Amino acid sequence: MSDLPPVELLVCVKCRRELEMPEGGTRPGEVLHAELASRAMPEGVTLKAVECLSNCSSGCSVAVRGGSSRWTYVYGNLMEDRDADMVVEGITKYAATADGIVPWRERPEHFRKNCIARIPPQEV
Repeated sequence: MSDLPPVELLVCVKCRRELEMPEGGTRPGEVLHAELASRAMPEGVTLKAVECLSNCSSGCSVAVRGGSSRWTYVYGNLMEDRDADMVVEGITKYAATADGIVPWRERPEHFRKNCIARIPPQEV
């Protein structure tokens, strides 16, 4: 068992990638969450659906945070039908860090190019 703090992968289930959605239709964010839920998460990672990450203009979005000593990241422009495995890869690397900083070249390319926000840890 790891001594690292637990990690939360937050998935916006309200994301709709600026598509017109019929009343009661399944949103792309819901599909992305379901895709991620169908995969094994790394040890110490909890997947959570959230109502809104307020990042509507950047497609499907996720946030990853892990304790008070890690950086928090928000990633956008995710595609619900193709990016779940890449998100799990990125979260696996994040969960293995003590500070939340995955070396640039080790991050999935999408994470390098679609980081919406990086929030410093509470404990600096």
